[in-house]
Amino acid sequence: MSKQLPLKIVTPEKLVLEEMVDSVTVPTTEGEITILPDHIPLVASLSSGDIVAISSGEQIPIAVVGGFIETRKINGETEVTILADFAEHVSSITDMEIEKAKQRAEELRKQALDKGTVDFEHFESELERSLTRIKIADKWRTKKYRK
Repeated sequence: MSKQLPLKIVTPEKLVLEEMVDSVTVPTTEGEITILPDHIPLVASLSSGDIVAISSGEQIPIAVVGGFIETRKINGETEVTILADFAEHVSSITDMEIEKAKQRAEELRKQALDKGTVDFEHFESELERSLTRIKIADKWRTKKYRK
């Protein structure tokens, strides 16, 4: 049996994933990185994209928007914790959810035209979340992954 590492993905609302994985690939602000067992300690900022954990040869894709990743050694074992602003498993992004995200992105775009009433920080985060859900759902639509 190959060595694995514990992975925990948490948002302010919920625990998204907690399990032993072979590796995890994450989008950071400096580029995409893959964490394997015995990785050095690390803290990095996340960008929007997809986290892909590999467990027993199966891919587990998670859409993510912002946050941090931390890897640390505990009792000689690498532990990975991801604190995300937003994260959800790709299988939970249904066609209805994608349509809602597209509508929400369009609403936000229209609101941006009225520059006097827009909270730009909120607008930007909502738009990024909607567009990320659409992009990641489209990317994984034809691929095999664990649901």
